[in-house]
Amino acid sequence: MRSLVPLVLVSMALAGPARAEQDLLLGADMNTPAMTRAEMSRADIEALIAKADGKPLDLSDKALSGLNLKGANLRTARLNKANLRGADLSGANLEQAWLLKADLSGAKLVDAKMFGITAREANFSGADLSRAQPIGDFKGANMSGATLVDLRGGADIKNQSMGLMRAVFTSVNLSGANLKGANLGRSRLEYANLTDADLTDVVLMGSDLSGANLTGATVAGADFKSVDVSGTRLLSLKGQDKAKDWASRVNADRAITQASN
Repeated sequence: MRSLVPLVLVSMALAGPARAEQDLLLGADMNTPAMTRAEMSRADIEALIAKADGKPLDLSDKALSGLNLKGANLRTARLNKANLRGADLSGANLEQAWLLKADLSGAKLVDAKMFGITAREANFSGADLSRAQPIGDFKGANMSGATLVDLRGGADIKNQSMGLMRAVFTSVNLSGANLKGANLGRSRLEYANLTDADLTDVVLMGSDLSGANLTGATVAGADFKSVDVSGTRLLSLKGQDKAKDWASRVNADRAITQASN
């Protein structure tokens, strides 16, 4: 059975012409004050939270770059397309928040609570998500060069009253990302780009890596028990001889282990 709310949202398609919206940014100067200055202060946001009276806070499309939001309670907040570049969200509560196409490049999300989050196509490039709990939908997100050390994205099979809740990193760009010690057990990583990523000691047990690209990735100490590698590119891996349960991969005969001519 698939995950339920908000991970029922895992199977929901995004509405609207995404391509057209992306084209609107072509040629835009991302260094102008309009792009780099926050429209609101932390005090402004806290005041809105207080007035919300438990209802979802809507900060969609707001420019909040560089803002100090450490420990902020943004649970269920709507932050779709918000500019949060370089913002400090360390320890923030983002459970059940919406971050569709939000820009969090270079942001700090250390220890952030992200259970039930929906962040499809969001930009986390260069962000620090160390020890964060991204149990939610990140399909199509950009996490290139991000730090995800000790990430807690694995499914907790002891607490699944609402179905299998886990990190959904389908088609996520994780190229060059640091995932040392991350827990991605039973996670969805189909077609993820993990080229040159550091997967040292990562728990991948039971995850779906079908169609993913691990070319040049470091896999020493990574747990591959029952990992589906159908169509997975396993080329030029580093530390493969030190990977755990390498022989127990699922569909190992369908993995791509030799470069095509």
